[in-house]
Amino acid sequence: MLLVLVEMTNIGVNRAVDCTCHVDAMIFAFECFHDGWGVVRLVGVPHKEVAFNTHLMNFLSGKTLKGAFFGNYKPHTNLPDVVKIYARKELELEKFIMHDGPF
Repeated sequence: MLLVLVEMTNIGVNRAVDCTCHVDAMIFAFECFHDGWGVVRLVGVPHKEVAFNTHLMNFLSGKTLKGAFFGNYKPHTNLPDVVKIYARKELELEKFIMHDGPF
């Protein structure tokens, strides 16, 4: 499949996103873009004991690998903004509540 992408584009892709949580797909996404540039964002979270094995040349050639653990949401800095948006009635959280119960 990697060779198919390279043949289709003549150089590889510029950006890739993987949301599968499957390490082989993550490695493929990283290896399928053009040498010298390109960014892959890994969104899925694989099992903690799975190894991401690729050639060192993939990093030395200028490719970039970025992760987004839980969407890069940072509660200590993002949550106050969400509360402000909710207080201004710009965020309708009630429509997502399916059930409620005693507290």
